[in-house]
Amino acid sequence: MIIPENLLYTREHEWAKINGDKAIMGITDFAQSSLGDITFIDLPKPGVKVRQSEWCATVESVKAASDVYAPLSGEVLKANMELADHPELVNKSAYETGWFAEIKCSDLGEKNKLMNSAQYKEYVQGLSK
Repeated sequence: MIIPENLLYTREHEWAKINGDKAIMGITDFAQSSLGDITFIDLPKPGVKVRQSEWCATVESVKAASDVYAPLSGEVLKANMELADHPELVNKSAYETGWFAEIKCSDLGEKNKLMNSAQYKEYVQGLSK
């Protein structure tokens, strides 16, 4: 399981990479592995306002459909439209080509509610016990 150290994580298995007042987000390697082969992704639309811990996208796989929650509040600047035709990119590279959206953050203080890589690793290990 891959857990990059430069990202922040939610308990619902989303990640955020913050750069200034913007953040790229997606689902974690643990999440994509748990879901199995991803067949469809409903991404947030540019211009939509999202709120931390609230629904912003849906992922469908051969196993289940799952809601995706915004790791941070803000406005969606762009969505990874490549996933519309190639949702399997999330399975191949959850942190690189499989990103979901870029958000202009409205409250960077919210990052304090997210886990760092060590905390997320410990959290995920606790789930498998």
